[in-house]
Amino acid sequence: MNILITGGCGYIGSHVAWALADAGHEIQILDDLSTGHPANAVPQARLIIGDVGDLGLLSKIFSQSDVSAVIHLAGKILPAESLWEPLRYLNENTCKTIGLLEVMVRFGVGRLVFSSTAAVYGQSDTPMVDEDADTRPMSPYGLSKLMAEQAIATACAAHDLRAIALRYFNVAGVDAELRCGPRGPNPGHLIRTAIQCIRNQQLLTVYGNDYGTPDGSCIRDYIHVSDLAAAHVSALLDLDSHAGFQALNCGYGYGVSVLEVISAVEGISGQALPHIIGPRREGDPPALVANSARLFSKGTWKPQNNLNQIVASALHWANVTNKDDGAGEY
Repeated sequence: MNILITGGCGYIGSHVAWALADAGHEIQILDDLSTGHPANAVPQARLIIGDVGDLGLLSKIFSQSDVSAVIHLAGKILPAESLWEPLRYLNENTCKTIGLLEVMVRFGVGRLVFSSTAAVYGQSDTPMVDEDADTRPMSPYGLSKLMAEQAIATACAAHDLRAIALRYFNVAGVDAELRCGPRGPNPGHLIRTAIQCIRNQQLLTVYGNDYGTPDGSCIRDYIHVSDLAAAHVSALLDLDSHAGFQALNCGYGYGVSVLEVISAVEGISGQALPHIIGPRREGDPPALVANSARLFSKGTWKPQNNLNQIVASALHWANVTNKDDGAGEY
């Protein structure tokens, strides 16, 4: 299968690209390298440097090669940043997805796997959420992804298009063979931030310890990036047997608190991680855990990792290979 991956040089995108290459698919990667890194590109893939919002470029790609499916990961991903740049997030994540859909429909490319997020749920009424839960995003980032999902669903209803939106929960870890990984100046998410703090002997800030959770810190569902990449391969295969649009949660189905993550990082690294308690961060729900029963029920995906393996792989990338320059698309 000839697959176009947008954002295929990013942290998650590169792992997805490797998973597809390992499964024997032909790959083209479209990435503007604004946050992705060329060192993450799968060597046998065709790398096209450009913006997914460039409809002329998309038309050229589809007209010159027999693309049979698109995995769309390109976009902006930081909820906090989206609070002060909401229009940028709506343009990057929603408008450019609509443009991609227009070109796909024009060229008869009928299969799409979309990179979505648990941020579409916002503050859920229950700690564990399924795909039928109310969608009440707490940030422009979450709203932009939800609106993109709605655009995809509308396109599926009107055209010969099949699509799956994978709603990621907290993604961490690194490819076991260290073929790709997070790069750049901003850690973004907790596990990488904690590792960077240990390496640089910095204090870690815990944003709030007065939530209604057992230890007062936020609870999240962490998923190893390689397990998430495998879920994309599974979703791509499922498109052959599923018409229209569906959303699927991608998580392990159990939560881990911020303080438990700190404990895991300390235990695996063998180093203390000093931390301080800061104020709550705007847009953070107390707990968000995936009910991934729908994804599990398909029988083609099963996670292979746990929190300790996630932390160990991230430490391996950062400390053993020294490849982590403190950044990434977490």
